[in-house]
Amino acid sequence: MTEGELQLYLHEHIPLSRAMQVEVVALQEESVILRAPLAPNINHRETVFGGSASALAILAAWSLVHTRLAREGIASRIVIQSNSMHYDAPISGTFSARSQLAVGANWGRFTEMLKRKGRGRIEISAVLDFEEGIAGRFSGEFVALDAISV
Repeated sequence: MTEGELQLYLHEHIPLSRAMQVEVVALQEESVILRAPLAPNINHRETVFGGSASALAILAAWSLVHTRLAREGIASRIVIQSNSMHYDAPISGTFSARSQLAVGANWGRFTEMLKRKGRGRIEISAVLDFEEGIAGRFSGEFVALDAISV
């Protein structure tokens, strides 16, 4: 899957990503970076709406799980089970979310459980970047369900 294919997938299957004008900047095995402009995500203070910031982080984290499973040929449905978002600084321009496996997350165990039991759970983290600094931190637990059992 390429950056363009992922972006098209997000825009077609998660309409909010299109409304937010989400762009896939980088797609690597260990990380996904998404970017969004201020204008469609602005709040009454002329900064990014907290829901948009959180949504971009969730999309980046979900995209990491989605693309890694696709690379391994594992069909599944991915849902977020829980998350926390911490906002470190206001964002007044284009911002990005950079996802990665959370410290201690075990991808091999996750995929093994998914294959064996039809359900796997993994923690993904993301940071919101703005103007060379970290503007927020996200942590989320995602569940993948075997496509057959859904």
